[in-house]
Amino acid sequence: MSNSLSESVSQPSQEMKYGEREIAEGQLITFPNPRIGRRYNIDITLPEFTCKCPFSGYPDFATIHITYIPDQLVVELKALKLYINSYRDRYISHEESANQILDDFVAACDPLEITVKADFAPRGNVHTVIEVRHVKSEGQ
Repeated sequence: MSNSLSESVSQPSQEMKYGEREIAEGQLITFPNPRIGRRYNIDITLPEFTCKCPFSGYPDFATIHITYIPDQLVVELKALKLYINSYRDRYISHEESANQILDDFVAACDPLEITVKADFAPRGNVHTVIEVRHVKSEGQ
């Protein structure tokens, strides 16, 4: 007698899994800042960031730290998680990944200030930390 559950688990399927579909369809979603006019920090740590080196194809692992002061909008956390997971199979440099996360975050919620810090795990005896910032100008 065959066990269909163990066969389905051991046999990789070509169809997209629900998590992969959510990641592929994911985008940064925002909601209204509940305290417009009050300056406060939102600190987010994403310890499982992965992408691929555009030169070697080796995986890169990082902890992403996002600190921002919201203006009108706040980024929803599940949407942020799915967005960050979308980098998993992308060939992108450390520098470009940090800058792209910053650009996409600013485009989504236009914060008063934001810092994105990408702290990459050492590979080949090299430890890289990329930190990028954006400050909203007074006229915006």
